[in-house]
Amino acid sequence: MPKVVLITGISSGFGKATAEILISKGYIVYGICRNQCGNLNANINVLNADVTEIMSVQKAVSTLTDKEGHIDILINNAGMGISGPIENSSLENISLQMNTNFMGYVNMIQAVLPFMRKQQSATIINISSLGGLMGLPYQGFYSASKFAIEGLSEALRMELKPFNIKIIVIQPGDFFTNFTANRKPESSAGLDSAYKIQFHKTLSIIENDERKGLHADFLARRLARIVEQKHPNDRYIIATVEQKFALLLKHLLPGSWFSKILSSHYGIK
Repeated sequence: MPKVVLITGISSGFGKATAEILISKGYIVYGICRNQCGNLNANINVLNADVTEIMSVQKAVSTLTDKEGHIDILINNAGMGISGPIENSSLENISLQMNTNFMGYVNMIQAVLPFMRKQQSATIINISSLGGLMGLPYQGFYSASKFAIEGLSEALRMELKPFNIKIIVIQPGDFFTNFTANRKPESSAGLDSAYKIQFHKTLSIIENDERKGLHADFLARRLARIVEQKHPNDRYIIATVEQKFALLLKHLLPGSWFSKILSSHYGIK
């Protein structure tokens, strides 16, 4: 029996690439997008829902389970980014960031778990980020949302062990996707903010790193291999050699030393 996969955020980037490669491998794939999903493989079952709204999520999951009778894999991928100084960030944008990147994952997890527990076998894959392992300047709330996913996943892994539900965390580095163009800048950062000059300097470095990053298909292929593993690891870092080395330095060096290296990379003196 083909496994049923539910992926959030399939309109582009990681979600779209992963959905298409899993379809080619014979999985039954359902994908959630909030608005128009664009040009997708006709074999992907599209569910329109907003991951920040629990009723919308529950309706989408019920549609899937009513038709398929089971759900084997959830890939929590939907997310967005807001850039700007923490001091100048509006409560509206902070809530949008956390509701999408954290509560969106929570809503999906809570909706699928009743079905997965009954099956006594399933997998939940949470897409985190290297930004969930190190705080990134002018992306403070993005990092906060990903740090939250890391902690949530660790706790959830223990709670779900008796039900044979695996929790896997994917930690991508810089990738060249629509995420860069869709990042929402904090409007006050472009006015008379004390951070204005440094913010724009650092943001240009961040965007340049992303434009030179890996492509979504690279991560999708890795995800497909992870899904097919009988005994996957708890977490996978999918990044360039340089970024993996930077993470190693974070673990090896005193915090103040690593902070100087990271600040220097982002042009902060």
